[in-house]
Amino acid sequence: MLKQARGEAKLSQEALAGRAGVSRTTVARMETLAKGDMSVSALVRLLEAAGYDLKLVKAGHERTVEDILNEQRSAS
Repeated sequence: MLKQARGEAKLSQEALAGRAGVSRTTVARMETLAKGDMSVSALVRLLEAAGYDLKLVKAGHERTVEDILNEQRSAS
């Protein structure tokens, strides 16, 4: 997911790392799911640096709770 987000943002590992304030090796390790390098705070910072938000989605669903609430507000 992180590698895809970085690619879509057209950022190198070095550029993404700089924007997020982490090392390039942290980006590389997180992209390859290296054990011990899955800091949630670092992942959130990296995704934000690539222009993404991390949102929770219930397993088996594609829409977030926020999507459902927005749909309900629009229907009212």
